[in-house]
Amino acid sequence: MRPALGNRLRERARGVRAWPVWGLHRGSAILILTVITAYAVAIGAAARTAPLSAYGLVLLGALLLCIVATVGLTKRAGENAGLITDVYGVWELPIAILLPPLYALLVPILRFGLNQWLVRRIPVYKRVFSAAVMGLSYGAASLAFHALTRTSFDSVPAPGSHATFWIMAVAVAAVTQWAVNTSLLMPAIKGEDPTIRVRDLLLARETVQNDIAELCVGVLVTFGISTSPLTIVFALPFVTLLQRSLRHAQLLNASRIDSKTGLLNAGTWEREAASEVARAVRTRTPLALMLIDLDHFKAVNDAHGHLAGDKALRAISRTFKIFLRDYDLAGRFGGEEFALLLPQTGEADAHRIAERMRVHIADMPIAAGDDPEAESIRVTVSIGVAALGTTWDRTTGSQLTDLLAAADTALYRAKSGGRDKVCMITDSETIAAPAENGWLFSS
Repeated sequence: MRPALGNRLRERARGVRAWPVWGLHRGSAILILTVITAYAVAIGAAARTAPLSAYGLVLLGALLLCIVATVGLTKRAGENAGLITDVYGVWELPIAILLPPLYALLVPILRFGLNQWLVRRIPVYKRVFSAAVMGLSYGAASLAFHALTRTSFDSVPAPGSHATFWIMAVAVAAVTQWAVNTSLLMPAIKGEDPTIRVRDLLLARETVQNDIAELCVGVLVTFGISTSPLTIVFALPFVTLLQRSLRHAQLLNASRIDSKTGLLNAGTWEREAASEVARAVRTRTPLALMLIDLDHFKAVNDAHGHLAGDKALRAISRTFKIFLRDYDLAGRFGGEEFALLLPQTGEADAHRIAERMRVHIADMPIAAGDDPEAESIRVTVSIGVAALGTTWDRTTGSQLTDLLAAADTALYRAKSGGRDKVCMITDSETIAAPAENGWLFSS
């Protein structure tokens, strides 16, 4: 008996050690485990509240049905990767406000479990962490509302004669939920991808509009349900329409993005770059364009597999964010070729940025597999740069196609010169180098 028990315990221990969470950066793993532990403690503490009344059970069941219906819509449209924009808060906020905190803590388990089962499979620890973050944020919202209104957790709070104050208290609770959710989620996202800009995720115009719309609708639905549960019937079609509009905006944005790297796809990059080049010519301001190509990328795929090659592409794509500004344009132009457009950037600055990129990428280890102890690979890049300088009495280089052709010529020179190099072409006479077809070369 004892040897058999010992073998089972050792097998379970090996299974625990194999969990993907241990492969994360130490800080990220600690954060995830801490949040999940706090979530379990909060559920245990909230379980001491009184059970639901018959009315509360009916209300909870109706809202859960709405959540299940929303999951069904998500299944049909697909769940986007990254920071997910949805309308679940419209149904979950009333649960946090009108029912005891225990149910606000538990509902995210149902939602994320259904998404994992029906919509998209991702590592389980991510779903558990997301449920913990969401549950804690709604628990905080419940505490904030009941503290402001001084109402008991054991009864369904109604607005009564203080509707204005009640609505404001719900709004404060919704903002509290957003703040707690964001403050717990963003460190994990940054830990997984340090190059992600928090401002891009949270303060982008579309993101702010979506968050405000969800908050306002959630407050209105909560107020309506507190007056009459029949509000759910009339709110469901409206919330469905809101979800479809959000999904439509996400699909439009996805149509601009290369799915493998997260950069602009070639068509979108060319359209936006053409506008920037035309503006630079019209305003007589400097502008630079870079073409970046991975050296011997086929050898990487052959030696380590296409999955490792894809990881290399994503790693290099994230590297661009370190060196580029918000208004610079970065796009994937081919299999292993990237195009960068840098408005308001002179030739000297463009050459310096390209050289810093080249050195950074050459020194950057890239894990060939998901195992943190897996073999690391290193890649180098060749970069061709074309710059519009300060001499504007010629048409050469004044259009995007000319800049692309010049950068491609510079890239060819960098690769034929031994690779892992930066070569530059400019229409300005500030760089002393042999001229070819009206352009000047530097490396």
